Amino acid sequence: MKTILLASTFLLAASGAALAADAVLTERIPEPAPAAFTWTGAYIGVQGGYAWTHGQLDINQETYFDGNLNGALLGAHAGYNWQPGDNFVGGIEVDVEHVWNTRDFVGGDGVETHVAGDIGTDWQGSARLRGGYAVERTLFFATGGVAMAHGFLNLPGPDYHQSKTFVGWTAGAGIEHAFTDHWTGRLEYRYADFGSQSFPQDVVFGFKQHSLRAGISYKF
Repeated sequence: MKTILLASTFLLAASGAALAADAVLTERIPEPAPAAFTWTGAYIGVQGGYAWTHGQLDINQETYFDGNLNGALLGAHAGYNWQPGDNFVGGIEVDVEHVWNTRDFVGGDGVETHVAGDIGTDWQGSARLRGGYAVERTLFFATGGVAMAHGFLNLPGPDYHQSKTFVGWTAGAGIEHAFTDHWTGRLEYRYADFGSQSFPQDVVFGFKQHSLRAGISYKF
């Protein structure tokens, strides 16, 4: 009888141990939570859009052109973002773009033509600060800094082909969204005042600009 009791006790103990081992082995280990997205890091990208530019050309203190130099733009950008906390994002960015906005013009009083030629800009760029508020993967930002452009004049006369680099300022705002940990897309509005420059023969040319652009960036 004792032998039977001992054998039964041993079998029950062994079964319990086996069940406990199965419970331990089949218990699922929780997966680690994915790391939260951060805007911190360097990035590069491309952008394109449209610029509404207003230019004015004065010759001998008389206005020969006062109108639009509108055109498409296409370029590239690079920058770096910092996200020190949960929501604030700061950064720096530079960009350069080609602009298609050359315009022909004719100056005069409607009877006698005094000037005929073309004016415009061929490239522009900027160096700006950026600051914004991030809601997870969406960033609302403002931006501002130095704006530069290369403007040219082709006027009648003995080889009157002049060009200069204009330096002014720009400011704007936009929205950017991170579709993955590396790829982001953006929409942005900017205003730029490139100032004016004096050219030979008492010629003054200046222009201001409103622009809309969309871009895509790769974040490292």
